[in-house]
Amino acid sequence: MGKESLSITDNRTGKAYEVPIEHGAIRGMDLRKIKVSDDDFGLMSYDPAFMNTASCRSTITFIDGDKGILHYRGYPIEQLSEQSTYLEVAYLLLHGELPTADQLSDWAWKITHHTWIHENLKKFMDGFHHDAHPMGMLVSGVAALSPFYPEAKNGTDAETRQLQIVRLIAKMPTLAAFTYRHSLGMPYAYPDNDLSYTGNFLNMLWKTTEAQYKPDPVLEKALEVLFILHADHEQNCSTNAVRSVGSSQVDPYCAVAAGVAALYGPLHGGANEEVLKMLQAIGSKDKIPEFVKQVKEGKAKLMGFGHRVYKNYDPRAKIIKRMADEVFAVTRPNPLLPMALELERIALQDDYFVSRKLYPNVDFYSGLIYQAMGFPVAMFPVLFAIPRTSGWLAQWQEMRADAEQKIARPRQLYLGSALRDYVPIASRNSEEEP
Repeated sequence: MGKESLSITDNRTGKAYEVPIEHGAIRGMDLRKIKVSDDDFGLMSYDPAFMNTASCRSTITFIDGDKGILHYRGYPIEQLSEQSTYLEVAYLLLHGELPTADQLSDWAWKITHHTWIHENLKKFMDGFHHDAHPMGMLVSGVAALSPFYPEAKNGTDAETRQLQIVRLIAKMPTLAAFTYRHSLGMPYAYPDNDLSYTGNFLNMLWKTTEAQYKPDPVLEKALEVLFILHADHEQNCSTNAVRSVGSSQVDPYCAVAAGVAALYGPLHGGANEEVLKMLQAIGSKDKIPEFVKQVKEGKAKLMGFGHRVYKNYDPRAKIIKRMADEVFAVTRPNPLLPMALELERIALQDDYFVSRKLYPNVDFYSGLIYQAMGFPVAMFPVLFAIPRTSGWLAQWQEMRADAEQKIARPRQLYLGSALRDYVPIASRNSEEEP
């Protein structure tokens, strides 16, 4: 079989096996051949949280965590964030190539003219209490789109799939803005087709009595960059949720709702909120050395540093840090920024953190910028969900086209009781209860 294989000797039986290696991986099903007897189920791998298991083959996003590299379809995130727009990046993720001028114009027109949502969805939003969390409303709102478009169930038809993709990318900012306005008790602001994707979102958030809202170009551009940085990030928790739920061949609205639900968690979409809480708890710049000491002693937790994938400086964090000064120039300076900069300076010079490869991630500075722009903390994961929709849909589309993908069904290692007989209630001994 040559060198592209793995030789395994099962010490239980003494049998030797040759397992093919392809793209640096072995197939999990090849382990099933390793048995101690004919009626043995076969060997499985145990990998909680998918720490070293590839659930799919993808051509969308490449990450080299050790080198701090992030590419969309081969294009460096640094180049895309500097030169591209979010809708252009969304097209790239979904179609595999950057669009021509005509393709981008057509794509932007389609997105722009699908931003409105059915009026009945406003009634749906009105049913939530005034202090409902925006992410809870967004999860429900995205799922509620499903019955409005029953044809979406026909996922085998390419044109039908494309229409739902356009609808979701177009309507996500509208739903997100409606959750924000509802929380303030303000009337909903409708989409403005004369504005850009991000400009229109700002319009639906903050328009009041003016005839036409004109977004600040610096904030509009900053949001554009943040949207690009959050568009996709390989097989993270929410993307895995979209692929797993989508593998049942449910419509994309329900699959994306699963992604929003996963993003709701504090370990995923709520991580930048935890950074703000940490900085607020520290209180002042002079208290940072004591905080760092507590982190080393295990008495405090350093938020916004380290990443499951990146063992280097998160490339997205570098871009956001550079952009922060531009944002703060047109907003009030964030009083937490000096503490953040000092904490980063100390951590990057301290062997304790460097040896553990704890570098700032995308959440460390993004929350500071969102806060300075006027977004409440509860909106932070919503701002994450809007751009990630294009990545989720690119992954969903890829999954639907992959002939090897079946309905997701992980195995388990059963460690419970062996076969036992039912005991009538009168004969049960309470002392035998576990």
